[in-house]
Amino acid sequence: MNFAQLPFDADEMLAGLRSWVECESPTFDRFAVNRMMDLASRELAMMGAVVERIPGRMGLGDVVRARFPHAKMNKPGILIAGHLDTVHPIGTLEKLPFRRDGALCYGPGICDMKGGNYLALEAIRQLARSGAQTPLPITVLFTPDEEIGTPSQRDLVEAEAARSRAVLVPEPGRPKGGVTSGRYAIARFNIRTIGKPSHSGVKLAEGRSAIAEMARRVLEIEAMTGPDCTFSCGVFHAGQWVNCVSSEAEAEVLTMAKRQADLDAGVERMLAMAKPGVFEVTRGVTRPVWEPNEGCMELVALAERIHGQVGLPFRHESSGGGSDGNSTGAMGVPTLDGLGVDGDKYHTLQEHIEVASLATRGKVFAGMLMGIE
Repeated sequence: MNFAQLPFDADEMLAGLRSWVECESPTFDRFAVNRMMDLASRELAMMGAVVERIPGRMGLGDVVRARFPHAKMNKPGILIAGHLDTVHPIGTLEKLPFRRDGALCYGPGICDMKGGNYLALEAIRQLARSGAQTPLPITVLFTPDEEIGTPSQRDLVEAEAARSRAVLVPEPGRPKGGVTSGRYAIARFNIRTIGKPSHSGVKLAEGRSAIAEMARRVLEIEAMTGPDCTFSCGVFHAGQWVNCVSSEAEAEVLTMAKRQADLDAGVERMLAMAKPGVFEVTRGVTRPVWEPNEGCMELVALAERIHGQVGLPFRHESSGGGSDGNSTGAMGVPTLDGLGVDGDKYHTLQEHIEVASLATRGKVFAGMLMGIE
């Protein structure tokens, strides 16, 4: 079939996507995430999928798993792996409302990655309306916690991937027609400094500030950044009263490397900084490096052909940022990531998409679903 001629309509897709974007779903608010899962569940049910709701764990939201009827349901198929949580807290819509400005449209989570999830479903819809049957069955898995490293559902993602022929991840596309064919390794850390409290207005010298110690530690950690491994502190909590010398401070650190060996060395450096009674370092979620294998490169070649048929430029690259593709790719399951919308500034108050990419990238996604055998 000529999927390049499928009648994707970016304006209609944007109208449908709006309710998803305006359903704020920050990771740590499981009720908000589950409201988004409700919307997606209804959409998938209307499309004819068999929808399952898998209860959340660790105080986080649920998972939606949807399987589309197919003559080869007993065969390994295509897993579409997406997440419906965002980094934006409730109330972000007041600062970043859903707003179209010419060729761009803004909104929390519109690029990362509700737009990509929506175009993946539209690709399935368009193929069904055309009467086309994909060579392999399709399963959609929407997770609630990818933005914090998928701590509660990574095992489910991996179990589903192990039963699949290939995994497609509609995270934001790379610039200039790019897709993601690998991901850097990532490790997270929780760090804590322990001070000695005192009245800062009366007996300042008797105290030892946990905030001051944490400030020194953060500077030391970020100074370890080099060409092979980066370190950054993104969360800092400390203090309750300005007239009290702080007794405790907490922060979170992210480290990233292109090679697993470099990340492992970075992890060792972080753990070696611990000092009992003064500075605690706890390793958190780790995402393994994903290096493309032969199966991944077959998907890359397929995507390149499809881009040519749709009239899009093409490139592929390994990328930072992390996704569930780290896990599935590291397992050796053929995986291709970055198949979502074109856009920019995600994780900021300028997050936006290029509206036309809903249709163009949607056609690519449809081509991938038809091309994997």
